[in-house]
Formats: sequence, C-alpha cells, structure tokens
Amino acid sequence: MNPLDATHSLVRDTQPAEPCSTCGSRVAGLCHRLDASALDDISADSQRFHLAAKSVLFREGDPAQRAYSIVEGVVKLSRLLPDGKQQVVGFRFAGDILGYGAGQTYPFDAETLTGGHFCRIERGRLDSLLRLYPQMERRMLDLCLRELSNTQDQLVSVGRRSAEARVASFLIGLVEAYRQRGPLPTDLPMPMTRSDIGDFLGLTLETVSRSFASFKRQKLISEPGHQTVRILDMEALLRLTEGETAGM
Repeated sequence: MNPLDATHSLVRDTQPAEPCSTCGSRVAGLCHRLDASALDDISADSQRFHLAAKSVLFREGDPAQRAYSIVEGVVKLSRLLPDGKQQVVGFRFAGDILGYGAGQTYPFDAETLTGGHFCRIERGRLDSLLRLYPQMERRMLDLCLRELSNTQDQLVSVGRRSAEARVASFLIGLVEAYRQRGPLPTDLPMPMTRSDIGDFLGLTLETVSRSFASFKRQKLISEPGHQTVRILDMEALLRLTEGETAGM
C-alpha cells in the first residue's frame, strides 16, 4: 500500500490558488518553459499536497501508479540491500520528478528529508500529456538524460576517487543543485545526515565525518548552522575531485 493512500499521511496543500507560479518545476523541472495550455492541463490533473520531514512518498516495490514532482523540499532515494543495509541512490530537489520510469513498480524508497510541497499525477494521465505536448516530452527526455549523466558521474566517483575526493564531489553537486534552482544562497541547506552521505558515497560515517573535519581545518568549508554548509574555497574542492591536494 502506498503510504499516501492513507488519509492521515497526506495534508492537502494550502498554497495560493495559482500554485504553478511558484513551483520548483517551473525553474528546473518538467514544467520549465511550458506554455499556459500545458500548465493548465498539468494543474487540473495533478494533486498538490504537503508532507512533513521523514515522511514516505512511496516504497520500493509499490505499484508505480503515480509520478511526483517536488515543488519544494529535499527527498532521499534509497534501496534496501540483501544484507539489510541501506544504499542511498540519490537526493532530489525542487523541480525533480520521482517515480516515473519503465518498470511497473518503484525501484527505491522515497523519503522526505525536509518538510515540502509536492504534486502527484496518475501515470497514465502523465503519459497522455507527454504525447499531447511535444515540448513537455522533450523536457522529460532532457531530465532523464541529466539523471543518467549524474548516475555515471556517481559511479566514477565511487569507483575511482579517494574518500575526500568523493565528499568534495558531493559538496560540488550540492552547490550545482541549488544553483540550477535560483540564486545561490551563501549557506546551503544540507538536510542529509553524515550517515546518508556515507551511504550515497560508499563511505563509512566515520570517514565522512573525518573528511568534513579536514575540510573545515583547511578552511574549504564551514558549517555556520544546523544542517547548513558554506563553501569557502570552491577551487580547492574542484582540485580535490581531480586527485590533487587542497594545498596545490
């Protein structure tokens, strides 16, 4: 059973009557540059709702009957391995589409790391809209290709880079995720835990913590508040991802 099918799990959104005007999908997601007709159809056929942090959008193996767009918030995607350990497969941000793929079931769990607003649409109706609006179909293809490229970069990072290089790559990816969605804040929200980051990068919690401590000692980053990070030396982080030391 999809957790959102339980009435106590879903809180209907109380955003303004024209929610598409402030939706993250208009900036970085499926609705980017769509015309008024396409936006009207998506708005009419989708349901907007709010979820608190640590809520489940869907579970691995649930029937993939709906697709979800993140209006606002951050979501963790993960799978449960045969040995019972969690493998984080990615983090998704405002504008990203979740749950739309070739399979009949969802291939991972989707859990909110922050409170957020979401839109959901029936899979069949989304397929119809993609056929009806070629610009939407092209945008979906662009998003799928971007996700494939990110996945390939992640495989290279885990397979070939040192621990500090992986953590540096994660931080650079975080910067890019926020840059794509508007003015880059000085202090980046980082709602994922050290353990989440380790599960994503193939590192232990201790190794991730040591890398963050090292970056702070070298004044590459600071952590000015709870679940926030400030990048102080982007060039040094970039050099780390290329196998150089921060001091070069």
